[in-house]
Amino acid sequence: MTEKFIRTNLKYLKGFMTESSLEAARRTHVLLGDFMAAAHGAGVRHERRSYGSFDGEWIIPEEEKRGGVILYLHGGGYTCGNIDYAKGFGSVLASRFGIRVFCCAYRLAPENPFPAALDDAVAAYDLLVQSGFSPEKMLLCGESAGGGLCYALSIRLHRLGKAQPAGIIAISPWTDLTLSGKSHRENGEIDPSMTTERVKFFADCYSDNPSDPLVSPVFFDDADFPPSLIFAGGDEVLLDDSRLMHERLLKAGFRSELIVRPNLWHAYVLYDLKECRGDYDRMERFIDKRLDCEAKYWSRLDNAALIFPAAKRRGWHNIFRLSATLSEPVDPFVMQSALEVTVRRFPLISSRLRSGVFWYYLEQTDAPELLRDGPQPIMKQPFGAVRQCAIRVLYYKNRIAVEFFHAVTDGNGGLIFLKTLVAEYLSQKYGAEIPNTKGVEDRLSSPTPEELEDSFADNAGAVGLKRPSEKVFRLKGTREKDGFLNLTCGIMSADELLSRCHEKGVTLTAYLAAVMVYSLINIQRKKVQRLVKRRPVKVQIPVDLRRLFDSTTLRNFAMVVSVGVDPRMGDYSFDEILGIISRQLELYVTKKNMQAVFTTNVNSERVFLIKLVPLFIKNIVMKAIFDRVGEAQGTITMSNIGKIELPEEMTEYVDGFDFIIGPQARSPHNCAVCTYNGELRINFIRRSENPELEREFFGTLVRLGHRVAIESNQRDEERL
Repeated sequence: MTEKFIRTNLKYLKGFMTESSLEAARRTHVLLGDFMAAAHGAGVRHERRSYGSFDGEWIIPEEEKRGGVILYLHGGGYTCGNIDYAKGFGSVLASRFGIRVFCCAYRLAPENPFPAALDDAVAAYDLLVQSGFSPEKMLLCGESAGGGLCYALSIRLHRLGKAQPAGIIAISPWTDLTLSGKSHRENGEIDPSMTTERVKFFADCYSDNPSDPLVSPVFFDDADFPPSLIFAGGDEVLLDDSRLMHERLLKAGFRSELIVRPNLWHAYVLYDLKECRGDYDRMERFIDKRLDCEAKYWSRLDNAALIFPAAKRRGWHNIFRLSATLSEPVDPFVMQSALEVTVRRFPLISSRLRSGVFWYYLEQTDAPELLRDGPQPIMKQPFGAVRQCAIRVLYYKNRIAVEFFHAVTDGNGGLIFLKTLVAEYLSQKYGAEIPNTKGVEDRLSSPTPEELEDSFADNAGAVGLKRPSEKVFRLKGTREKDGFLNLTCGIMSADELLSRCHEKGVTLTAYLAAVMVYSLINIQRKKVQRLVKRRPVKVQIPVDLRRLFDSTTLRNFAMVVSVGVDPRMGDYSFDEILGIISRQLELYVTKKNMQAVFTTNVNSERVFLIKLVPLFIKNIVMKAIFDRVGEAQGTITMSNIGKIELPEEMTEYVDGFDFIIGPQARSPHNCAVCTYNGELRINFIRRSENPELEREFFGTLVRLGHRVAIESNQRDEERL
């Protein structure tokens, strides 16, 4: 719209707007807010919530170009404007600048005079900080009374000893409720939108002490203001409120920029005038400078992650799942709020997969929508889903589960994410104060460079080691017709099993791997009668490399080692297999050996000519390599995430943990192990009908003298 069109209509409406009842003025504000939201709401979504004394509305752009948040405090003379009004210009800010906006509908006078509005503004500011937005990633924005409230909030924050936001965008801020500015006299006749009489009515409704700096911030004495960007119309009666505030800020040593548009009126910016589009460019530069915006985190895939998108195939995407069982049912509303806080701490875990010309890369994304869990874990999803968000967060009764596409992190990084998410949920739900120990990260801090590094590239050596290539025994089976995934969990006493391991002088991982190899040998013996036709039995065991290389990365930093025996060499007793596997793990899991293995992969990635190969060709080659030397080198994967520990302050709320990895690409099974609070859980997942491996494995444990309880989601429990 043009300046001429708006000015003409404002003149017609001025009498009504300045003489109408308070109720009519409030209705007018709602209509204006609805109009702006409709005009600018196509590219945003709204989340409205009540926060005790005030209502708030999150306005989230579909394409979030900038990190951080704008706290928007609406105008209306402290007497008009509600959340429906506030969402109007909030939608403008969110859609134009691609940044989250939180609108605070503070309590209104005269029903709730000073300091109600200021108290609500402080509460909204604290809410954003608690939601993971550090002050240096927060801007205040307001027009008219909301602009003055931004400065009053800054004064109150200083008095409370709290950090200041990154900046203030004030549009015609009402900073002097004593009405002492000359512009009340000079512009009284020419302002097409406001009269001094109306302003005085609003001031009387709000406070009986207008010279208080928390009411009229232009009278500030001891304060600490962030940089300001102020807009004002040359014809408005409140022009001196902007001009004097700007001058006082500069005189006190604070940074401020004032833009006065000649011949324009109060809060003209809200009308999106054709002649003033440059004002939004100034706002955008201010936002980028104050928030240091290059917004979203992004990164090329780490060395281990490169293979996963390339090796994808129909029905298999390489997903693993971690879950926590709480002592009480999950509140999905609080859980979604906790998720929104947590994902900002882990920008490359809550990310989406993007494809470039030469490589895939990860790009930070918004918190995914919390989903209700179903009867089977790691449900099939189209590969396009990871292009929207590479994690899924689910709940069911007392359980919180996160399913990770393996390109974003490994089990260690996933566990830290889950622990931190649960800690944030408990903090919001119960007010629990949980320290940042034992894998619980500070939800309000930013990730460190070390957490985001590709530790494969940083720790690669000079010499690579070629992996041996041999055909191994592979399990087969008739697939479930509808793609159902069967889950069988064996539950044991961790202390009892560890006692046996200590007797044998082996680790728990070596012991369980030996049980797996022994069980697979028995299955192969029944299937393949001729000794010479049998194949080696190998179990692939992921190794967390952080303890070998002193890394704190939250990306992938694990390699698999294959351990096992060749049944063609004769019969093996269980103790014989146990000794062989224990020695193999000691031999393979060393810093030098593991470094040599991943150095081969890193060196291949660094070859200049390979870098120039288009992505679609790389995908074909990497998929072929995966089929030849990836999972094909093992009969099954057994991943032991180890003993899960929590800060003591969390233990009363958390009853258990679980760990599941998806089936292999060409084999129907996989196995994952975790321990929490003395309980060892061994999860077998299977997409075939026959549970022969689970029967043989748990049967072997029982024959070795262990007690095992079995849980299953299988539809036909007779199979077990």
